[in-house]
Amino acid sequence: MEPAGLRIALRIWVVLVLLLLFTPIVLIIVYAFGPSVVQTWPLRGFTWHWFAVAWNDPSVRQAFLLSVKVGVIAAVIALVLGSAVSYALHNFRLFGAEGISLLLVLPIALPGVITGVALNNFFGFTNITLGVLTIVIGHATFCIVIVYNNLIARLRRTPRTLGEASMDLGARGWQTQFYVMFPQIATALVAGGLLAFALSFDEVIVTVFTAGANFTLPLWIFGQLRLGQQLPEVNAVVTIVIVLTIIPVLLAARIAGAGAGALTARAAEVENAAPR
Repeated sequence: MEPAGLRIALRIWVVLVLLLLFTPIVLIIVYAFGPSVVQTWPLRGFTWHWFAVAWNDPSVRQAFLLSVKVGVIAAVIALVLGSAVSYALHNFRLFGAEGISLLLVLPIALPGVITGVALNNFFGFTNITLGVLTIVIGHATFCIVIVYNNLIARLRRTPRTLGEASMDLGARGWQTQFYVMFPQIATALVAGGLLAFALSFDEVIVTVFTAGANFTLPLWIFGQLRLGQQLPEVNAVVTIVIVLTIIPVLLAARIAGAGAGALTARAAEVENAAPR
């Protein structure tokens, strides 16, 4: 058992790490409700004024709608392609499967600037005009990884005996997949889609190289910070982005946890029912 002093030191260390990570975020949210144009402490009051300013700003609304549009489309593409490749790698013996898995992870493992420059060069080489389509393609490259990792992990934990029992009872292949396997992986798909949307919604680096003249919400924030103007409005917009990013992440964690728990219970039932 660890000494009491070590436990106290570890708790203090955890608190310090959390403060380092979240204090800047908390300060941004606090300043978003301050009435002053200049950031001063302590706050001289409380106001929703800057949120109203952001809502009535056409550039903010346009950037927000574009971010949502790109995030939804990229998440859908990631769900289709990520689930297809994870299913193929898990259920079939493919030549170079390990290499394929490595290539799938590379877009999110590499620095975003490398992925962005590579995509920008590709679009320039193929004479594709930068716009919404190129942003979606850029975001889909790393969103696929999120869906793939979620689903392949769930498939590896799913007992193969479920599918075998279904086939033994006379179910066809599509019936086994739809009625037996799909309920086991549905929560992983939903969680992967939510995480993909959250990752796409606040992506900046790849978007810089693929957006052209279009502005997503993170790009609008980045541009305003460079100009050094409208800082209170920027704080309000950043607060909105933080909330809209945290919500799908929390939902994904809750859904994935519930699905994993149900899968564990189902696996135990199958194991207990198996003849010995």
